[in-house]
Amino acid sequence: MAKSTAKKSKATTTSKENQATLVVTTYDGTRQPIQNKKFLIRIFDGFQNKLFDSYKPAPTTLFKLPYRDNLQDNCTVLVTGDGYVDAGFTPVKLSLRAVAMVDLMLLQDKANFKFLDWKSLKAADNIVANFISLGSSEAQAQVRYEDLRNKKPAALASLLHLITAMKVVQLPSKTPLDYFKSILWDDSLAQDRFFGYADKSLVDQVRRAALDGEFAPEPNPGLFHTDATSSFKQIQFGEANVQLTFHEGSTKSIGGVECIKVEPDIDYYQDIGAHSLLEVIPNSITHNLTDPKKVYVLRWIAGQHAGVPEFTPPYTIEV
Repeated sequence: MAKSTAKKSKATTTSKENQATLVVTTYDGTRQPIQNKKFLIRIFDGFQNKLFDSYKPAPTTLFKLPYRDNLQDNCTVLVTGDGYVDAGFTPVKLSLRAVAMVDLMLLQDKANFKFLDWKSLKAADNIVANFISLGSSEAQAQVRYEDLRNKKPAALASLLHLITAMKVVQLPSKTPLDYFKSILWDDSLAQDRFFGYADKSLVDQVRRAALDGEFAPEPNPGLFHTDATSSFKQIQFGEANVQLTFHEGSTKSIGGVECIKVEPDIDYYQDIGAHSLLEVIPNSITHNLTDPKKVYVLRWIAGQHAGVPEFTPPYTIEV
């Protein structure tokens, strides 16, 4: 009996030693933890075996999961809730050395954009306000901002995403925002991209960043971007990376600076195959554009997982 008890004790100890810790926290479109709700949390290992499938109270749940020291430790976490848009992340890598943290944003089904007015925007994020004011007076910038806010909210959300993302992209010298001289305030400003003119030296800066492994060149840029001469996508995250596409055949002198047309956008997926199959082709069939709500969620989750400063465009999505 004593021998059997000893073996059982040893087995129990070994089991605990081979458990990794995973913490899942749910947030809403205001970037705050969700309170007083229950969500269905499903966790699968890297071989698609189900590790957990049950409801847990928001916002935070701690899990103890088996650690295998192989690809099986690359988990997928999915969260579903009544009245909310599903969210998830993969891969979540389990480890015995550190707690795996997963922050997921779930938007309410009826949530929509809540923008600041122009005065509040200037106080909250002067960098964004100054970029919107490029090449125009403050009065003109305010009119353009409020016009988008009232008539094309999805396009305004996309513009705010891109400005917020680009202001923290560090090139060998400065950020992409520092090279722009104007924004095209026409129908090309859409819910998935905008066009503007920037100092042509931005092309060289992005190419140098690509050599440093910060961006990846897109083959055949004209395939997805008409008249494009080159295109580079940020590779910092698995999803929602900034892409800068250059139209070097379209030039303009602004304030004595030779400028070229630049097209910033954010795709759902980093991989060009996934981008084509899961975004471009479906959009071409349905005639839809990339959804800025989905971009907002993906970029925020990707940044949280990467441990970089929080993605905080100057607006929220709420009911």
